[in-house]
Amino acid sequence: MQKGRVSVVVPIYKVEKYIHRCIESILNQTYFNLEIILVDDGSPDNCGAIAESYKKTDPRIKVIHKENGGLSDARNHGMKRATGEFTMFVDSDDWLENNMIERLVKCSLAYQADVVQSAFYYAHDDKLLLDNRYHNKNDTPTKLDNRKLMYELVINERVKNFAWGKLYKTKLINDIPFQKGVLFEDVFWAHQVMHRVENFVLLHKPLYYYYQRDDSIVAAYTPRNLDIIKGLKERHRFIEEFHQGLTDESYKAILKMSFIHYNLLLFNRKKDKNGLHKKEIQSYITENYYKLRRAVMDDKTLRKQLYIFSLHPYLNVLFPGVRKVMRMARILPKPVGLKQEVSSE
Repeated sequence: MQKGRVSVVVPIYKVEKYIHRCIESILNQTYFNLEIILVDDGSPDNCGAIAESYKKTDPRIKVIHKENGGLSDARNHGMKRATGEFTMFVDSDDWLENNMIERLVKCSLAYQADVVQSAFYYAHDDKLLLDNRYHNKNDTPTKLDNRKLMYELVINERVKNFAWGKLYKTKLINDIPFQKGVLFEDVFWAHQVMHRVENFVLLHKPLYYYYQRDDSIVAAYTPRNLDIIKGLKERHRFIEEFHQGLTDESYKAILKMSFIHYNLLLFNRKKDKNGLHKKEIQSYITENYYKLRRAVMDDKTLRKQLYIFSLHPYLNVLFPGVRKVMRMARILPKPVGLKQEVSSE
């Protein structure tokens, strides 16, 4: 591995509209010792040609052309070519602050961190949103040991399951491939990586722009989205084996996601023939009801939702609406939202 070099893996598929912004944000980094691996995942537009044109302008760029195999497969191909001491993943419709990589490398060296994660913006076309519930931009970096890290990963608040937005020591991840053929592949992958981490550091300055497209989740929904529940269940088995103290938190994560997807399936009845996917969710909750009830005893909202679901699953769809009305009537407090900032675009 090249000491100090950062391998930046960018999977590319049907992002002709956004790819220039992404690549140029990497090329313009204040940290120069980069290996930029652009993986054209059989993109049917001009992305492959665009990648090749950038390769001609900068010797740090490598381009891989391959048959379409999905995001996981593209990342895996990029990882195989990585020669840097560090690795980053950047999604091709996202972009970086120009000093992001420099700050992450400095932080990794200063704290002897295996992984460094920066804060990020939810970047819409007309606004930037920042989650500042836990930290302010200028707060001192937060260091987590493995026990705290795994807890934070499972609850998915400060430490996100996303592969992007983090700087990894390459030796930590180069033998853990992403699972092919699934959506939400990061959920299947992240816990395996974080299980190995001794020192994890959170930078609170937002340095990554996570682009939010305008697609409606209800309109674009397919049963493949249920892969996220499959990933959480797979992670749960891992948690039971290696981090038993987090079992209840893991059950909560599965339950929350199950409620969300049950509602989405109700709104997309035509995509759930004979209601098989709804039945699968209901069966899991019924079969594990007592374990789930024990897990949510300290969570009043989730406990109520589980009880309502047990009366009849269709009542679950009313729960978010009732809570919204109660907030409007000031019976319940408003949820803490994201802070809006001026867009950089």
